Amino acid sequence: MIALIKTIQVTLALSILILVHEFGHFIFAKAFGIRVDKFFLFFDAGDVKLLSTKTGWFARIFPAAKKWETEYGIGWLPLGGYCKIAGMIDESMDTEHLKTEPQPWEFRSKPAWKRLLVMAGGVLFNFIFAILVYSGILAGWGESYISNEDNCIYVNELAYDLGFRNGDRILSFDDYVPENFGMLQANLARERASKATVLRDGDTVNIYIDHSRMGDVLNTPGMFDLARPFTIDRIPENSINYSSGLQVNDRIIGIDEKPVRFVQDAEAILRNNAGKTIDAEILRGSDTLSLDLQTDTLGRVGVFTRIDGIRTKEYTVLNAIPAGFRKTFSTIGGYIKDLRLVFTPSTEAYKSVGSFIAMGQIFPSTWDWYSFLNILALLSVMLGVMNLIPIPALDGGHIAFTIYEMLTGRKPSDKFLYVMQLIGMFLLLALMFLAFGNDIARLLR
Repeated sequence: MIALIKTIQVTLALSILILVHEFGHFIFAKAFGIRVDKFFLFFDAGDVKLLSTKTGWFARIFPAAKKWETEYGIGWLPLGGYCKIAGMIDESMDTEHLKTEPQPWEFRSKPAWKRLLVMAGGVLFNFIFAILVYSGILAGWGESYISNEDNCIYVNELAYDLGFRNGDRILSFDDYVPENFGMLQANLARERASKATVLRDGDTVNIYIDHSRMGDVLNTPGMFDLARPFTIDRIPENSINYSSGLQVNDRIIGIDEKPVRFVQDAEAILRNNAGKTIDAEILRGSDTLSLDLQTDTLGRVGVFTRIDGIRTKEYTVLNAIPAGFRKTFSTIGGYIKDLRLVFTPSTEAYKSVGSFIAMGQIFPSTWDWYSFLNILALLSVMLGVMNLIPIPALDGGHIAFTIYEMLTGRKPSDKFLYVMQLIGMFLLLALMFLAFGNDIARLLR
């Protein structure tokens, strides 16, 4: 069931994003009088179509659709989609139009600035869509995050090797002061920090980052867990310790004479005492007392612990719109930094590139509209930024050639564009193999 839910989420998200992106190309082409021959969700490789307005059951039920200028449909290969614009060399590699003189309705006959807008339309619509989704999220749910200012870290082996310690509070990475605790590891990588400044036992400590380990930072999740003091927030009525004398705001500081600073310190001790009675040292206000607590068969004591520093901001619809703009452009900036790392071989960030398998892993295992929309907006930004990379087969390649033409007055030949498109398709295929290879390697590990 979990696999099905994730598959539905990935398919729906991809379908929405592909349609938004291709509609951006479509709407500008139509606005400039350029004929659009096909508009397809997914690729109809081998001319195999799940749905077409020109053929099959749809055309039989709606015969008038055969007369539409554009063929709309759904292909069988879910690796993207396309908008086939007349007179343009694109991923379809159709060169038949090159054998005839340019026609007024063709892409190649239009001035450079119009062709530039047609090519930039997909990216533009991805960014607009992200703004709308983020604005809707902020208006509907507000914005919540765990403040870095109020919390300390609990480290894994990699973070320990780099010099971080349990209980450190990260003050800055070089000159960058992180605000969101959940983004600490991403901030460390994106800023390519040489130094982390932390507060440790009341003293300020500088930790110098070994850049040769940046690849490990990018490929080792969970460097900085939230170090949570074992402070009781709630004791449910069905808890095994509801009548133990434990109270809200009590803090467990020791178990069976072993010190407990954070919840994580207690986990192994509790597991080793599953189903037993433990002697817990409790800090209540300024008093220290001892209580006997029970653990269940999984080593749990049946309480909820407090998380400090949760910041929440609510927005009106009007306030959510500019906030949606800010969040979108902040996300664009962060993803550009991520791409910079990917194209820096020494960071080994290329090992973190993933395919649909990795995408499925970021979606929750149960349907949650808040999470789905957040991921959808993020993916829309990622799709937009990725398409700006000046690889010939991507929008960025076409945009780069068009800007070159506008600056120099020299239009690249159709033969040159065709060769560049072939090279671009090869590069994209190589990137796809890298992504699938990374995902398979992660699954095997």
